[in-house]
Amino acid sequence: MDKIRLDKWLWAARFYKTRSLAAHEIGAGRIQLNDQVVAKPAREVAVGDRVRVRKTGLDIEVDIRAISGVRGPAPQAALLYQETADSIAARERAAEQRRLAPEPAQDLNAGRPTKRDRRLIDQMRGR
Repeated sequence: MDKIRLDKWLWAARFYKTRSLAAHEIGAGRIQLNDQVVAKPAREVAVGDRVRVRKTGLDIEVDIRAISGVRGPAPQAALLYQETADSIAARERAAEQRRLAPEPAQDLNAGRPTKRDRRLIDQMRGR
C-alpha cells in the first residue's frame, strides 16, 4: 500500500474519532497537506508527506512515517507519524501560557455575592 485517502489516514492515526469527522474537517479547510489546503477527503497521501491539522486553535504539524488503513491502538497509531520540532515547541508554549493564565471563570466558584457581600461591597465603595 503506497498511498491512502487523507481522511482514512487521519482516522487511522487517531486525529479524529470517525472518518466522517475527518472528512468534515478537510472540507472545512482545517487540514493542509504539504503547505496546501486540501479540499477533498479523497486526496491521497504517501510516506514523507507533511500534514498540518488545526485543532482547538493549535496547529499540529506531522510528517507521515507509515501508511495504515485500519485503526489500531494508540501506541500503534503514534508510529504512523512524527510531530515536527516546531509543532512540539508551539504546543509546549501554548500549554505554558494556559498554565500561567488560568481560566477567568475559575474565580467564580463562590457564585453570586450574597446580600451580606453586597453590603460590604457598597460599604467599601462609600455608598
